[in-house]
Amino acid sequence: MNAPRPIAVLGGTGPEGFGLALRWAQAGETVIIGSRDPKRAQEAAEKIKQRLGGAQISGAENIAACSSADLLVLTIPFEGHATLLKQLKPAIRPGSIVIDATVPLAASVGGRATRTLGVWQGSAAQQTAELVPKGISVVAAFQNLGSELLNAEGPVECDVIVCSDDPSAIPTVRALAAKIPGVRALDGGKLENARILEQITALLIGLNIRHKGHSGIRITGLPPAAYEPG
Repeated sequence: MNAPRPIAVLGGTGPEGFGLALRWAQAGETVIIGSRDPKRAQEAAEKIKQRLGGAQISGAENIAACSSADLLVLTIPFEGHATLLKQLKPAIRPGSIVIDATVPLAASVGGRATRTLGVWQGSAAQQTAELVPKGISVVAAFQNLGSELLNAEGPVECDVIVCSDDPSAIPTVRALAAKIPGVRALDGGKLENARILEQITALLIGLNIRHKGHSGIRITGLPPAAYEPG
């Protein structure tokens, strides 16, 4: 039997990261919550253990969490994005998959959360691809899953679009997304499409503010095989 493949959720003490860590721990995955403050990471992991009645989850400082896993999920505010990646670079294992859920919202620099910032590389995920070591697979996913839904009970009725320039990494991330009840994961093509996913997040935030809801996206009209994790 293969040993479980740990998932390091970097920035996992925030609402989005905590929600993803919660859902994957609930699905039986081994999860490491990363944070700048290891004490906060450990406290977040303990909260999940208490909520689930026990889970394979722990907390650590971001670099330590990164060095302990080869599935890395970035759920960090955009203002700290480049700085953290430069710190993590020596700790990223060869062959790792870096899944970037970061959205460059204008709110990170005092603007509106319903707008995205211009990123020189085109998107936060493309910036990640520029900053990680060569040979590391970068995947954009999970930007459009609301933290409120992830942290609540019940299924998350939302599709996750998965984009990467490494086609071999996409099935792994789609399977990870499908472990969240209600979520369907779709192959969204090249990493350059991440800029669209990031802009959709800003649109969804605007809808949520306007209508006082928790919106997500569903893609319809594709053949059934398109929605299967594969």
